[in-house]
Amino acid sequence: MLNNQSHSEKHSGIAIVIGTKAELIKCMPLMLELQRQKKDYWFIHTGQHSLKGACEEFSLKRPDYVLSKAPKLSTKFWSKISRAALIWFLKVIFRIKKLINKLKPKYVIYHGDTMSTSVAAIGSSKLLNPGKSWKNVHLEAGLRSGNLFEPFPEEISRQISDGFSDILLAVSDLSETNLRKEKSRGKKVIKVGNTIIDASWISYEMAKKSKMRKPKEKYALINIHRHENLKNEKRMRKIVDILKAVKIKAIWPLHDNTARYLKKYGLMKKIEKMKNIEITELMGYSHFIFLIANCFYLVTDGGSIQEESLVFKKPCVILRKRTERQEGLSTGINFLTKLNVNSAKKIIGDIESNKIKVKGFKNPYGERGVSRKIVSLLSDKQNESI
Repeated sequence: MLNNQSHSEKHSGIAIVIGTKAELIKCMPLMLELQRQKKDYWFIHTGQHSLKGACEEFSLKRPDYVLSKAPKLSTKFWSKISRAALIWFLKVIFRIKKLINKLKPKYVIYHGDTMSTSVAAIGSSKLLNPGKSWKNVHLEAGLRSGNLFEPFPEEISRQISDGFSDILLAVSDLSETNLRKEKSRGKKVIKVGNTIIDASWISYEMAKKSKMRKPKEKYALINIHRHENLKNEKRMRKIVDILKAVKIKAIWPLHDNTARYLKKYGLMKKIEKMKNIEITELMGYSHFIFLIANCFYLVTDGGSIQEESLVFKKPCVILRKRTERQEGLSTGINFLTKLNVNSAKKIIGDIESNKIKVKGFKNPYGERGVSRKIVSLLSDKQNESI
């Protein structure tokens, strides 16, 4: 697929590899900043998720290259670790290797902790390209949960991606410290902050301009989709039990994979009996951010939503054993339940009864402007410094 931007624009020499909607959302501010500066870039889509709707939502150009056919459902793989996933993984590694050698960019950027992140890191690495001239850049480097299987396989993917990268863009003081403790030789570690700050505000402002209406009553927002939870019936039963503690109205945009496992375990009927919980279809990111910004509190097992809760200062009940977003735990509004049912129910009860107050805190992931900082860092004038 040919680039659909004007050939008169200056090219940045940046190739951005994206596979999932979450990656696109966090790379979106960077892409918009490049577009604002009229600097072209290569947009490479691995095909792990369908990105068409998200590209249209944020007025991003279509991918220049698509490495595998995108799925119609929310993800290409029902299970993240399967024979089909491993075959796809290996194929895309070598497709990236071939394409990057053809493009010869200055930088290859990939984000986060997905299979697409790992294939981008490995496919463009020095291991497979010994004489490479470009630098590999991991956006959102250094997050660690301290356990390779919590979350799985994301924690492994993060370490693989950091290991194969030349430049590690850390999101916080803690992530920078993690990377320096690992003493990665020959790598440049730079703390820049988290692009989720820019993505959240861009999306919220879009929602306000569209005159989106918030629910009239106070509500909680639920988001459950973590692989290690979905695959474990015991955990899912605990989560459903915990949700019984939510007494106010709750909105739950339901992932198709989550619905599949709830039905498999016979839990969907229990959810349907909770009359205060409104199940909705998944929505665009700006709509979802609008709901976060206006909710009373969040109940989730997700990763990025913990960061978004800090942007809008919303209490967040985390239904996981561990979290790689440990920075949020010190703010007083992110609560890691470790899936202890009684503890989680008490936290929800305390939030709903206003026993937990949101105090002022400095966001550990920084302030707005992270994307502009990254573009400046990778610009021609700054190349020699990194």
